[in-house]
Parts: sequence; C-alpha cells; structure tokens
Amino acid sequence: MTQHSLNQPQALPRVAFVTGAASGIGAAVCRLLAAQGVAIAAADQNAAGLAALHDSLGPDARFLGAVLDVRDEAAQQAFVAETEATLGAITDVVPCAGLARSAPAEAMSAEQWDLVLDINLRGTFLTCKATASAMLPRGRGSIVCLASITARGGQPGRANYAASKWGLGGRVKSLASEWGNRGVRVNAVAPNGVDTPMLTVGVPDHFREDVMLDRTPLGRFAQVEEVAQGIAFLLSDAASYVTGTVLDIDGGLTAGYLTHRHGADYALHQR
Repeated sequence: MTQHSLNQPQALPRVAFVTGAASGIGAAVCRLLAAQGVAIAAADQNAAGLAALHDSLGPDARFLGAVLDVRDEAAQQAFVAETEATLGAITDVVPCAGLARSAPAEAMSAEQWDLVLDINLRGTFLTCKATASAMLPRGRGSIVCLASITARGGQPGRANYAASKWGLGGRVKSLASEWGNRGVRVNAVAPNGVDTPMLTVGVPDHFREDVMLDRTPLGRFAQVEEVAQGIAFLLSDAASYVTGTVLDIDGGLTAGYLTHRHGADYALHQR
C-alpha cells in the first residue's frame, strides 16, 4: 500500500466512538450516524441518558454503551478494546464530552480552571490517543472534535473555557499534521450558541439575546442536528481530502464584528 492510497476514502462498515453521547450534540451525532447504518459506541457519565439514547436509535441499531469519565485513560482504553471486540474496527471518532464553568478571572478558583481544562482538553486528547492507537495501524480513520467560536476570540468570564477551546484547535492541527500520512484525518467544528441546556442554563438571558443573537446574521441559535450534520460531513468520504480544519458552524457570527441586529450596520441607515 502506498502512502497516497492511505488517504483514499475508507470502506464500510463503519463504527463510531462518541463521548459525551448521552445528550446534546453527542446524542444528535449518534442518532444521525446510526440512521446511516453506522455502529455506535457511546460513552458518557450519565447512565440514564445512555439508556435513553439506545432506545431512541431503534431496534436495528448496533450499539454499545459505557459509563466512564473521559479523564480516566485506562477506562477509555478499555472501552476502545471492548468496542473493537464487540462492534468491529473503529473508523469514526467524535469526542463531544465537555463543560463550562464561568467566573470572573480574578475570582476563578483553581478547581474551576482544572475541571474545564481536564475534561475539555485533556479528556478529549485521551479519546483521540486511545482511538488513534487502534486506527493508525490500519491506516484509516476520521476524528472530529468539538471546538467553539470561543476558539476564535475571547469571552468574559470564560478564561478557562476559551483556553480549552483554543488549545483544542491547536491540537487538531498538530494531530492532523502527525497522523495524516498514516491515514487518520483530524478536524473540528466550532459552533456558535447551540440550543442545549449548556447554553440556556450557563449563559445569562441578556447576553444570549442582546449580544449573541443580536450579532448572529441568521438570527437564531443552532439546533444540535445542524452541528451533527457538519460533523457527519467531516467524518464522511465527502471530506476525504479535509484534515486540520476547524469548521465554523456559527450562523455567520464570525463573518463580521461591527454589526448588530442580525448583521445590520448603522452606517447603511445614516442619511
């Protein structure tokens, strides 16, 4: 097999390894891929959520679930081994596990900093490491991480979250550079606000309405299914020549900064 042939589209069957799978974007990814006939290995700390996800996939879905903490390297390695023994060779990886803990920087505790960095950055790296160890010898695979538009700038009160997402973007490009010639592609998506509890509970109403939505040209937040579609594209053969990319799924938020009211510009209305 030549080096060039390693980068050809992967052959079916496909097995997806998804963390943070019990809710939100992770669950939407599992549902979308399962509908395409992909076997699903789903990990989360929420056992009830994993059971509900399994039920939602229908009787024909090939599914394996595990309750684990992504910070536990041995647990991730064990679940990778169990997945390959039960479902087959892992081909698709989506590390969705993540959280936010907001606080003014001067009042942010070391525990708040460590928790966000440990899960969002260290935990997702351990997922990439464990699954790539299985995929690299076979010369095929695709990983899509979950970044954020916060990786395009800063955000008050989220120094820990921004650091984790900026770091994730750099890691994606590093892993893409390191693993591309061995057949494993690594990309990420960077959503704007997504209509999930993390947004509605974690972000104040006035900030969502007066800042985020006001400056989003499409005038609404993303649905989890829309982010899942972007992830599915990057996983698929249609993106076989795409690696090291962070795809913005932001409703146009980062298209321009001197805007308000869904992209309107004061200058256009001056007489």
